[in-house]
Amino acid sequence: MARDTGFPSADAENDFSRARRRAELARLSAWLTRQPADVNTVLPFDEVVAALGKTGESFLGLVVVDVSSIVGSVDRTRDFDRYFRPTSARIRERWQRLATAQRRGESVPPVQLFRIGDMHFVNDGHHRVSIAIARRFTKIDAYVTEIHTRISPEGINARSDLVMKDHRRLFASRVPLEGKQREAIRFEDPFDYAELAENVEAWGFRLSQETGTFLSRVEVARRWFGEEFLPVVRMARRAEILPDIESDAELYLWLACERYRLVRRHIWDEEIIDELLVRSRRRRKLP
Repeated sequence: MARDTGFPSADAENDFSRARRRAELARLSAWLTRQPADVNTVLPFDEVVAALGKTGESFLGLVVVDVSSIVGSVDRTRDFDRYFRPTSARIRERWQRLATAQRRGESVPPVQLFRIGDMHFVNDGHHRVSIAIARRFTKIDAYVTEIHTRISPEGINARSDLVMKDHRRLFASRVPLEGKQREAIRFEDPFDYAELAENVEAWGFRLSQETGTFLSRVEVARRWFGEEFLPVVRMARRAEILPDIESDAELYLWLACERYRLVRRHIWDEEIIDELLVRSRRRRKLP
């Protein structure tokens, strides 16, 4: 890191220039390595909340926050990259003015952040966060409001991850499983969540017709998991149908779709399992 000159305004100018160079180098590196376009983008707070589903919030007061945990913004996603380096010279004047004031020892008010899981999103104080990162500070004072969400924010690293979280949230509202049952439903393709939700809802409708009683979504989800999902997956595992599929949810969805193509009926018997075993072997032979 370059040494300070001892002149606050000159050092602030140098700080900004270095931050801009690093931002441009990061863009060039991402392009050369063909990384997804959103890898270097600040996470948008509103989209994260929409994908996870907000259930409430709590004001935590003044907290010392790790600067490295600040990954998103409420409304300034175009002015800064993922590491809060300036993306253009447009904000230079204000950035350098604040940086100069800090270097002169003037007091700086805490920033205002939203917390979701281990991530923080800037509501007010984007330039102060950017300056802190440029000067290699590891901590920053912040007024923090914690956002509680329906879906865990774990696993969000880039904007593209929000698509998966959004589909998981919608699935959880349509099929309200809890705990380990919810965690058992995992897909690589986010659109599989919608397909499975339709499958479960159709199963619940048929069950309601058979029993002559109205079943809530919670009851349908509970009974589907215990009476349909687990038995079918266990049968398939014993029969060694598609053993290369590690996800029970992906295995079940493939089985359910193939079964309906075979017989146009919602039944499970040994004949169906045998036919699915044949189809799974053909599938494994495909290039």
